[in-house]
Amino acid sequence: MKPASKPKAPAPLTLKWSGCSDLGKVRRNNEDAFLGLRFDARDVHRLGKFGAASTAKHGFAFAVCDGMGGAKAGEYASSIAVDKITTLLPRAFQHSATGLDLGVGDVLAELYEQIHRALAYLGSCYDECHGMQTTMSLCWFTPGWMYFGHIGDSRIYHLRAGKSAILQLTEDDTHVGWLYRNGQINEREARNHPRRNVLQKALGGGNQFVDPQVGAVACERGDFFLLCSDGLTEGLYDHYLVDILRASAKDENINPAQLLVSESVKNDGRDNTTALVVQVV
Repeated sequence: MKPASKPKAPAPLTLKWSGCSDLGKVRRNNEDAFLGLRFDARDVHRLGKFGAASTAKHGFAFAVCDGMGGAKAGEYASSIAVDKITTLLPRAFQHSATGLDLGVGDVLAELYEQIHRALAYLGSCYDECHGMQTTMSLCWFTPGWMYFGHIGDSRIYHLRAGKSAILQLTEDDTHVGWLYRNGQINEREARNHPRRNVLQKALGGGNQFVDPQVGAVACERGDFFLLCSDGLTEGLYDHYLVDILRASAKDENINPAQLLVSESVKNDGRDNTTALVVQVV
């Protein structure tokens, strides 16, 4: 009898990304932060606002955070969160590889817990940081797979190659999000609900427990993943997200993150607005 052959490893993919953040028309400071990261077990490198690279030898992480708090506390919270990702995620690279059953889910849950503890500690020590908190939506790319973690009302969307509808992978941690998911209100009603921005979960602040949403999606060439703060979706309905992403696939001169943000701010602009687009090519 021939020995069983090892499962074939997923083929490496090339990722093409672009990120953009805008103050908006009303806010005085930008409490959003976004991050692109290339790393392995030994080295970590922050990525620029746009670029392309293969997943053959490195892991890639992308994240969007939306901070909240008085004065500049929200700005501190989101920047601390992305800095912690840079420090903590590469340490866990050796435990990754092929699936949540090998510990990726546990790694992401621990990452969220450590960031939460750091923000809560700082908030308890310094008056200017009291009550600061942040959302965090994170995508971790390995060959063939994207693993994600999420808490708050920033979002991760997935537009599958060849599909016309965009899928929101994450669930908004708000009561209004719950109403929308359960079909009690439509997209327009959710967008205009007076309590749409009232969070039930976030990192830091007075939240005692952290229970992030964790999941995984198989990647295919032609896929788009969009990470964004709630400011982006205040100004753009889902079908506009699809139109802009598809247009960027046809025209390499279009920067999809920049176009998404500029169109959203033009339509609304009441909040900081951030988009981070990752295309599998």
